[in-house]
Amino acid sequence: MNLYNTLLNLSRNVYFYKDIKLEDSFETRIYLMFLHFSIILMVYKKKAISFDQSAYDDLFHSIENNLRELGFGDVSVNKKMKDLNKILYDMLLKLKNNKKDVFELNKPLITKYFKIFNDDKTSKYQEFSHYFVKFYNFCFELSHNNMLKRVINFKH
Repeated sequence: MNLYNTLLNLSRNVYFYKDIKLEDSFETRIYLMFLHFSIILMVYKKKAISFDQSAYDDLFHSIENNLRELGFGDVSVNKKMKDLNKILYDMLLKLKNNKKDVFELNKPLITKYFKIFNDDKTSKYQEFSHYFVKFYNFCFELSHNNMLKRVINFKH
């Protein structure tokens, strides 16, 4: 399974839409894909292993193809891809809340992309955050040789 399909599968987890009540939209799925991908990249970095550039390129090529299938034109696709790259790097740089070894989501970053958590008077953000902490720990336990193949087995 390629990286795009793996991340797409993780982003379609019914948990996000049924339990957390996220809006099921293209943007939500992309943001969830980027969160999962950011964590994978963070684990690679923490283990001092370089990530395969071709997998990264294939991911963005698949997203670009998906946008075209949705009916976006060349100019719109180029602008959207530029915006999506900025979002991924924003998440990569700001996802972790602290400099310590403990992984914790940066709530202001998460609320920037998931507006549902701005006025969260429930425990939904905590559940969402807990999911990604568990995902980080799961990835960290996997060997880098098969992480991208086995990450699909993560169960919340």
